[in-house]
Amino acid sequence: MRPKAQPGSPVEWEGRLRSESPLKIMVMAHGRGSGTYTKIKASMMENAKLSLDGQEYDLPVVTGTEGERGIDITSLRGESGAITLDSGYGNTGSCQSSICFINGEQGILRYRGFPIEQLAENASFAEVCYLLIYGELPTADQLKAFSGGLTNHSMIHEDMKKFFEGYPASAHPMAVLSSMIASLATYYPKIEGDEDEDLNFIRVLAKAKTIAAWAYKKSIGQPLVYPLNHLSYCGNFLNMMFSVPTEDYQASPVVENALNVLLILHADHEQNCSTSTVRMVASSQANIFASLSAGICALWGPLHGGANQKVLEMLEMIRADGADYKKYVNLAKDRDSEFRLMGFGHRVYKNFDPRATILRKACDEVLEELGVDDPLLDIAKQLEDVALNDDYFIERKLYPNVDFYSGVLYRAMGIPTNMFTVMFALGRLPGWISHLKELRDDPGSRINRPRQVYTGATQRDYVPLDQR
Repeated sequence: MRPKAQPGSPVEWEGRLRSESPLKIMVMAHGRGSGTYTKIKASMMENAKLSLDGQEYDLPVVTGTEGERGIDITSLRGESGAITLDSGYGNTGSCQSSICFINGEQGILRYRGFPIEQLAENASFAEVCYLLIYGELPTADQLKAFSGGLTNHSMIHEDMKKFFEGYPASAHPMAVLSSMIASLATYYPKIEGDEDEDLNFIRVLAKAKTIAAWAYKKSIGQPLVYPLNHLSYCGNFLNMMFSVPTEDYQASPVVENALNVLLILHADHEQNCSTSTVRMVASSQANIFASLSAGICALWGPLHGGANQKVLEMLEMIRADGADYKKYVNLAKDRDSEFRLMGFGHRVYKNFDPRATILRKACDEVLEELGVDDPLLDIAKQLEDVALNDDYFIERKLYPNVDFYSGVLYRAMGIPTNMFTVMFALGRLPGWISHLKELRDDPGSRINRPRQVYTGATQRDYVPLDQR
C-alpha cells in the first residue's frame, strides 16, 4: 500500500498535480488546448502558379495572422513528381505555429501575441513558461499551482547522483545536461494521458536547473547543493550554483531579476535549429525527454547556442593581445581581414534586436550593483561604445546583439563560460516544450521526412576485390 503523502512533499504534489494540474485548471478557465494550436486553411481565393515542363500547377497561398504568406507545396510532388530544394530551410515553412512571432525588419518579437518588452518588464519566468505552453497568461490560481509544481519537483532521484559521480570533472556541462535529461525517461516512463504529459512538462522545467547547477558543482569539486522550496525559480538556481555549506549565501535581487529576464528572452525564437530538431524528433512520437535532449545537442553547436561563448572567447583574445580593442575594430572594418567581431548584428533582426535593448539596461544595473572590476567587461563596454557610435557599424546595422549582452551579464554574475550554453538551454526549455505540445496537438501531424536531390553516382556494377 502506498504511504500517505505528507503535505507539500513531492509525492503529495505529484498527486495534486495529477488531479489539479495546470491542464485541468486551464480547461476550466479557457478550454482544452485554447491558444495552443491554430491552423489556417489555404485561401481558395489566391493561388501561386508554377510552370514546369510546359504544365502549370496551382499552389494554394496561406496567409498568417500577421500577414506572412506561404505557398503550400504539399501536393506538388504528387502532381508533378518534383520537389523544392532549399538548403538550410531558409525559405521553407516547416509548420504553422501560434507560439512565437518575429518581424526581423521591424525588430518585433512576441510570445503568443505579447510583446517581449512587456513580458521582460512585468512577468516571471514561470508565467512565461505557462504562457508559451498553454497559450494564455495564467490566473493567480493557475500560476500558484504551476509554480508550486516547479518548486516541489526540483529534486532529482537520489540514484541519479551516481551518474554525476561517473562523469569526469572535465565533462562539458552540455553533455551532462543532455544525457541527464534523456535519462529521466528511465524514471518516468510514458503513461498515456494528457495529465501525465503535463506533469512531465513540470518535471523537466523543475529538474533541469538542478541538473545544470550540479554539473557545475561537479566540475569544480564542490558538494552538490539541494534546492530549497522557499526560493524562487531563479533564486533556487543561483543558490545551487554559488552557495557552499560553510557560509550563508543570499542572491542579489538585481542579479536574480537579471537572470529572470535572461531566461524570458531566451524562452523561444520561432523555428530555429534546436526547436526544429525538437519538433522533428517528437514527430516520430519519441518521448519528451528524448526530444528535449536532442534539442540540447542541437543548441550545443557554436553556430547556434554557443554564440555568447564566442563573444567571451573573443574578449579573452583581445585582452591577451594587450587589450587594444581599436586594433580589432579596424580589423573588422578591413575587407581583406578574416576577423569578425562576435556578438554584433543578427541574421534575423535587420535593424535592432529587441532582446539586446532590454539586456543592455539589465547589464548596466548588474554591473553597477556588483561593482565588478573585470578587464574583459571593460573591453566589452569599449566595443559597445564603438558599435553604437561609429558610422561604419551604424550604417551596416552591426549593433550589439543578445549574445553580446548575455555573455557580458553571465560573466559579471560569475557564471563560467562553458555554462553559457547551458543557461541558454534552461531558458529555451519552455519554448521547446510548447512546440512539442503544439505538434502533438495537431491532428494532421505526421513524421517529418524531408526529401533530397540525389547527386551521387548512377547505377554501376560491383567489382571484385582482386580486380580493383
